[in-house]
Amino acid sequence: MKLIKPLVLASNSPRRKEIMHNAGFDFTVKVIPTDESFSERMPVEEVPVFLAKTKAECFKENLQDEIILCADTVVIIDRENESSIILNKPADYEEAKGMLKMLSGRVHRVITGVCVMTKEETIGFSDTSFVHFKELSDWEIDYYIERCKPFDKAGAYGVQDFIGMIGIPKIEGSFYTVMGLPVHRVYEVLEKYVVKK
Repeated sequence: MKLIKPLVLASNSPRRKEIMHNAGFDFTVKVIPTDESFSERMPVEEVPVFLAKTKAECFKENLQDEIILCADTVVIIDRENESSIILNKPADYEEAKGMLKMLSGRVHRVITGVCVMTKEETIGFSDTSFVHFKELSDWEIDYYIERCKPFDKAGAYGVQDFIGMIGIPKIEGSFYTVMGLPVHRVYEVLEKYVVKK
């Protein structure tokens, strides 16, 4: 799928590359290292769009005629009578195991924030899915971590991996939002740039 402007996917995520490739988009990949810190006072729902926009801003100074596409995904656990918490990428085996134990047997939110930037406009949006996990056994968690090494994944899991296949009986919302890019929403924004022949 050709666009009237070159499309740049500003992400090293193999999942996002796969989604965009499978959707038929022509694109190149370029990543500028970005400070991904955010205020702890920021509502968790705003974090993914804030981070996606922060990544896009790095391209603004040298932006020519490209379309920049940035995204960020967060896994959120809502706790009764306590503030919601974001599960980031686990630092090691034990942290990954702790995260999966927290997710086991409960529903959590996955929010992917997106920023589409051109010289003319900047569009930011997010999409939310609710993910239902079954009760995971210690063996399933250990097997998954050892086999898939999910240390580059928010919440220590990939929905397309073993743990998603056997542990997620239900998703309310888009599977692709959980995978890392709500491609249906991305297409809505990019459709006006598609060369339709």
